[in-house]
Amino acid sequence: MMLRTMAVAALLTAASAAAPAVTEADFVARDFRFSDGNTLPALKQHYRTLGTPVRDAQGNIINAVMVGHGTGGTGAQFLVPQFARLFEPGGTLDAAKYFIILPDAIGHGGSSKPSDGLKMGFPAYDYADMVRAQGLLLDHLKVKQLRLLMGTSMGCMMGFQFGTDLPGRAAAIMPLACNVIEIAGRNRQWRAMAIQAIKADPAWNGGNYSAQPEQGLKLGMALQAMASSAPVRQQADWPTRAAADAAAMAVLSRPGASIGDANDRIYQLEASRNYNPAPNLARITVPVTWVNSADDFINPPGVGEPERHVRAMPQARYVLIPESTETRGHSTHTWSIFWEGELKALLARSQ
Repeated sequence: MMLRTMAVAALLTAASAAAPAVTEADFVARDFRFSDGNTLPALKQHYRTLGTPVRDAQGNIINAVMVGHGTGGTGAQFLVPQFARLFEPGGTLDAAKYFIILPDAIGHGGSSKPSDGLKMGFPAYDYADMVRAQGLLLDHLKVKQLRLLMGTSMGCMMGFQFGTDLPGRAAAIMPLACNVIEIAGRNRQWRAMAIQAIKADPAWNGGNYSAQPEQGLKLGMALQAMASSAPVRQQADWPTRAAADAAAMAVLSRPGASIGDANDRIYQLEASRNYNPAPNLARITVPVTWVNSADDFINPPGVGEPERHVRAMPQARYVLIPESTETRGHSTHTWSIFWEGELKALLARSQ
């Protein structure tokens, strides 16, 4: 355990001088039709890339790796040291070898979203829409098949959605921190509570607010903080009542502007409403390594039957990371030190 603790600390203090350059760009899909029947004349997909494409004789990129982010996040979340170390020289996903694509999903970051102006009139997108838009982005980039598709949390679920909706477009898939069943039970409850907290704030005004409904946003953020919590680690971090209270107040005292837009948040949480790839998992025939964590409040052991569902995919492996004072609960998905060995093995068996 001491060696693991030292390794995690080293990640946080590592110099970023060797970090590869990041390029940002936008792709616009014209007349994009959503699952709810509505259409946007121009759907913007913002994305970041690292590395240089390698192309075949037809000009198609053959070394692309795409990583999908979590609910409320952006592709930029993978530029933190504990994940971006993979992209550095000599790393498992060295940007000198791979072309890394970090998209902002619909409704997030620099991509089209309700706060751009349509507010609650924005099309009611779901994960299928988000995956279809990313498929169009790959077409634009001339990526017929990804060398690897990764994703964390929402990005994990989008990985399974991608695998069932666009079979064969990724040569290997590594979903991190999710299940393959309908979002129900406790997982749906905290999302529904967060949505209703925003809508119950008088300042929300049906989505037509002049200032962010901060109380609703903060309550929703507190619910997500608990959903992302890691009990063993947090007991070690905050071993007294005073320390735990101070940590709670740090969450609740965040200004609303730092949390995000209320309408965007509602849409982000509702996007999971149609998710249920379990009946179609047999469509995923490429190698898969699916990783969950034993201290994940959102996807805890005993919920979702991953050990059963993994058998529906002919080349899939399921891994459960044990709980410790070093794991990060649901957020273990971003700490590559815990699952990098599985990533290396997946790349090797999918060549």
